[in-house]
Amino acid sequence: MNNRPGSLRGMPVKGQQFSRKPINKKATLLRLLKYMMQFKWLLILALALTLFSNTFALIGPRLSGSAIDCIAAPGGVDFGGVAHYALLMLAFYLASSLFSYLLSILMVHISRRVTLRMRRDLFDHLCDMPVGFIDKHAIGDLLSRIFYDTDTINTSLSSDVVHVLTSSITIVGSLIMMLTIAPPLVLVFAFTIPLSLFITTMITRHTQPLFRLRSRKMGELNDFSEEMISGMKSLKAYHQEDNTLGNMDALNEEVVTAYYKSEYYSSMMGPSVNLINNLSMSLISVFGAILFMNGGITLGNISSFVQYSRRFSGPINEIANIYGELQSALAAADRVFALLDEPLEPADAPQALPLENVRGDVEMQDVSFGYEKGKTILKKLSFQARKGSMIAIVGPTGAGKTTLINLLMRFYDIDSGRLTVDGKPVDDITRDSLRRAYSMVLQDTWLFSGTIYDNIAYAKPDATRDEVEAAAKAAKIHHYIMSLPEGYDTVITDDGANISKGQKQLLTIARAMLVDARMLILDEATSNVDTRTEVQIQQAMRRLMRDKTCFVVAHRLSTIRNADLILVVRDGNVVERGTHKELMQRGGFYRELYDAQFA
Repeated sequence: MNNRPGSLRGMPVKGQQFSRKPINKKATLLRLLKYMMQFKWLLILALALTLFSNTFALIGPRLSGSAIDCIAAPGGVDFGGVAHYALLMLAFYLASSLFSYLLSILMVHISRRVTLRMRRDLFDHLCDMPVGFIDKHAIGDLLSRIFYDTDTINTSLSSDVVHVLTSSITIVGSLIMMLTIAPPLVLVFAFTIPLSLFITTMITRHTQPLFRLRSRKMGELNDFSEEMISGMKSLKAYHQEDNTLGNMDALNEEVVTAYYKSEYYSSMMGPSVNLINNLSMSLISVFGAILFMNGGITLGNISSFVQYSRRFSGPINEIANIYGELQSALAAADRVFALLDEPLEPADAPQALPLENVRGDVEMQDVSFGYEKGKTILKKLSFQARKGSMIAIVGPTGAGKTTLINLLMRFYDIDSGRLTVDGKPVDDITRDSLRRAYSMVLQDTWLFSGTIYDNIAYAKPDATRDEVEAAAKAAKIHHYIMSLPEGYDTVITDDGANISKGQKQLLTIARAMLVDARMLILDEATSNVDTRTEVQIQQAMRRLMRDKTCFVVAHRLSTIRNADLILVVRDGNVVERGTHKELMQRGGFYRELYDAQFA
């Protein structure tokens, strides 16, 4: 079963993928670093804590070697020396642990701040993107980028980055200390380190695309789950539980497989590097014993060198083990930046000015439009809506009615022709002021978690209680609201799941009535209310919308008999226009539609 939302006659289809090149690790890391540099003083403090923590930890093995030399002293065991070095070791290791603890807390704080900023930027970016982008892309995938991918980045910044910083300093410090103790033994790493780098590079090349695939499959699963849960009633009504479970199992299997492959190959890195580290330890033990027997090194220095070699190879092994997580974080960051790189809604033209003192005169002249090049939906469409008039738009499904509304609101820009408001081309009007001139009610109602009062006053937060109640009365929903235990303070949850669809629609109509806009758009806004209530709403709306221009997309033709102008749209063309009486007398396509509803 495929329930992915599409549209008729060339409307955008959800589920399109972002166009994205393979991950540029360097560029992605630099962009992540820019986010972190917004908190540069905290980063500087983190680097200082890392340096102190590792420096104190690196002194320990040298002190341990000195203590061993005191035990193996020619004149017998130097207990005073042993106690001295042991106490110093305790002090340095305690200081190192304290700085490490403070570093972990600080990195969690930094990662939280970075994630907070990144999520805010993502949401701000989405709010400034064209409606066409939302029409084309799956909501589940967008949510996955905002939440799952940013969480992955947060986890990596809070733990993996600390390990990398700590390991890097430990590796450099251990190498310096080993060079001061026995330079010949360091030559062992000239063989083992290149071998480790070769294995790491080979595994990375194979795992990098697997982590990108894993993130993409997770987004697809989120999108499918969101669709199926929101459509659970339809799913059960059509007895599609087994079919849906089968599709869910298939998607889930793809996600699990992607996770398994990425984790399987990335997990090979740790054991492989660990094998090489054990090999280096064996070589150091053999050559160190030879040097000791020849008097080239003391027993304490051998002990210190072995400890430093472990500290040198251990972090390399740790980095190899967390490299898979870093790869996952890079893939997640790439998906986040792919969304942030999507173009915003085009800026207003330089000559664009705010629309002021709106009258409500709207005119289209030979307007053509298509969602995709070469697929024209509206063809040479022309009409004129005068101030205070009611314009009804009717036609069969897929004729282009909703597309016409999208153009009026400038959710999409016309391909050719001319669209004016109050005699001004819409290109010369700022989008914000144009959309504020309209209030809009869609067939798909949208309510947020909050009180009924908050939902009605959504577009006018400073509305008084009397204004909200007046709008509710005009929308014929006041009596129902007052019948609730908390009245207007009743909390709506989960997009109005605790009220009926018709009541939800009446609330959105009341919301539109409250806005002091000069133009109103109703896109099948009364499809979920009974015929009697719809007639009452139309009568109340006519009183409330006096001197305002009203565009109504309707299938129930009986409710638009009083419209000043009816546009009959068919295959993207206005085939008829006139009043209800004129169109009925003409006996054309409108008459066919009307008779079909009452046949």
